[in-house]
Amino acid sequence: MTRLSLIATLLLCALPAGAEDFALDLGEGTTVDDGGTLNPHEMSMARVMENIRDGQSGMVLCSTGYLVTKSGRHGLARELFTRCAEDGYTGAMTWMSQLDDNGLGGAQDLEAATEWNRRAAEAGDPVGKFNRGLDLMRGRGVAQDEEAGRRLVDEAANEGLPVAERLRRADYDLDEVTPDADEWRYQTLF
Repeated sequence: MTRLSLIATLLLCALPAGAEDFALDLGEGTTVDDGGTLNPHEMSMARVMENIRDGQSGMVLCSTGYLVTKSGRHGLARELFTRCAEDGYTGAMTWMSQLDDNGLGGAQDLEAATEWNRRAAEAGDPVGKFNRGLDLMRGRGVAQDEEAGRRLVDEAANEGLPVAERLRRADYDLDEVTPDADEWRYQTLF
């Protein structure tokens, strides 16, 4: 990582949560007119979101979403990951599932979360297969089907995903991959 990109990353992370407007500020010295942009901030969140809003995506641009969501800018992360997921990036599909599952940047939507996992799984992503397998085994956001869920976990394990291998070694005991803090989510109420 270059010194400039490291500084930009640290500055972005240092912004308080909810500072999405500040993150999109072009800053002093930048002017935009009919002739173009003078002194563009090419390493800024404003530039990332401008590219996304212009319909662009790519591996580097889409990976920026990790920083965006980890800095608490879930609305921007949702916008960025939606573009990238629609363009076929399975990692972005997984992040969209996480945002929908937890109600970050929008309402909680379990059906949408599991749909993103399905799309990632069908695209061949081992993490998508594992997550879709968990959805099916738990019946979270989709009708419960433990057999189909185990098959997807097995596929992910066969592709070398360590957490899937661990779950299979634990004889598919979901507590093996469920943090104590999240146990309440997966309790069957009726």
